[in-house]
Amino acid sequence: YSRINNFAVREARGEVVCLLNNDTEILHPDWLATLLGFLDQPGVGVVGAKLLFPNDTVQHAGVVMGMLGIAGHVFSGIGRDDPGYGRWAALLREYCAVTAACLLVRRSTFMDVGGLDESSLTVAFNDVDFCLRVRDRGLSVLYVPDVVLYHHESATRGCDSAPEKAERFERECRVIAERWPEVVRDDPFYSPNLTLEAWDCGLAKPPRGARCWSGASGA
Repeated sequence: YSRINNFAVREARGEVVCLLNNDTEILHPDWLATLLGFLDQPGVGVVGAKLLFPNDTVQHAGVVMGMLGIAGHVFSGIGRDDPGYGRWAALLREYCAVTAACLLVRRSTFMDVGGLDESSLTVAFNDVDFCLRVRDRGLSVLYVPDVVLYHHESATRGCDSAPEKAERFERECRVIAERWPEVVRDDPFYSPNLTLEAWDCGLAKPPRGARCWSGASGA
């Protein structure tokens, strides 16, 4: 996956790149213009969309570091119109990462951070690592809930829990844990009072630390 996308971006001639899975369905004709409008704002490096399973439940509404281990899609499984905790699923909001199943980035930014890691993260978590490297350049990563697509997750590449893929997946988990230990342990956009053991932002019992959390406001 990383190699395919890196090759495509090297060959591209446009100023903006859209990484888009082949198992997605576009629902709104103005989706690309909407994402581009947010990418054009000062200080924004990456923008991502809201993705739904075919049964109209949420597949992606932003990525929280440390959730269910390394990184997880917050609110996975809630209803299409369910706003989620703090209305986060319905708000334009900054996260550490968004999924590359639908992601918009300037080509210059993509090249500046070295693209996706095709040596250590060939399939899983390459988008998380990419977004974290973009944030290290001082640029924000935005989730845009007004752009909605269906995502038939892993329809073509299969599931990472399949026995023949499990070893590769575990190896890629270790790469993220070792490369980004602080943010895996303490996501700056997720309160230590909220659980990492489930998708729903329930209370952590006990809280994970005494850090003063400022959070991230919707816009």
